[in-house]
Amino acid sequence: MGVNKPLVATLNLPLRNRNLRSRKLRDRSILVKMRKKKRHSGRLTAAARRAQLIEVGRGVFAERGYEATSVEEIAARAKVSKPILYDHFGGKEGLYAVVVDREVEYILKSVAEAVNSGSPRARVEQAALAYLTYVQDRPEGFTVLLRDSPNRSGQLPALMYDLADRVSDIFKDEFDKAGYDSKSAPIYAHALVGMVAFVGQWCTDSRKPPPVETVASHIAALAWAGLRHLPKRPSLIE
Repeated sequence: MGVNKPLVATLNLPLRNRNLRSRKLRDRSILVKMRKKKRHSGRLTAAARRAQLIEVGRGVFAERGYEATSVEEIAARAKVSKPILYDHFGGKEGLYAVVVDREVEYILKSVAEAVNSGSPRARVEQAALAYLTYVQDRPEGFTVLLRDSPNRSGQLPALMYDLADRVSDIFKDEFDKAGYDSKSAPIYAHALVGMVAFVGQWCTDSRKPPPVETVASHIAALAWAGLRHLPKRPSLIE
């Protein structure tokens, strides 16, 4: 007796339909999982998001200054909602404080490492080079430090004064070792930071600035000419 193929096909039709629906459900499930995975992989971790906001904030603060910068613009450039920024920093001032702290710490670390070894002349030169290299490599951060801060306007911002105060701690140790009055260290620290800061600003404004090594050598020569012959107790010429 022959097999009725049309009949077998008809009998197997419900099973085929179930298999087809099963495959469709399985494929749909895989697609949903892939989409979820894609969306999840596109999200930044909390630490990465914070780093991104700091980077974007630094750029906007450098471009517009603190007062002219808005939370809306920072959030828009970072492609996040304002609540996310508030969640990480509490607002514009909090983000600004973090940006500034990171820049100051970066400079301090660079300068501290630069003066950690070498002859006195070499340390002066290395300190100037470290600062000018920072100016060259992180122009946005340098601009933020030179711009007016939320609590001070005009002349050199308080941020640079704070930096000079902290650099003076390094000078105090060296003055003590050399037998000089360490109480005068802040004077020289502020003078050196101010000199390098304004020369650094000139470099950023110049169309074709000299190499930072050349600039550092000139600053060091000027500073060392005075430090080398620094009297124990300076006094005005009568």
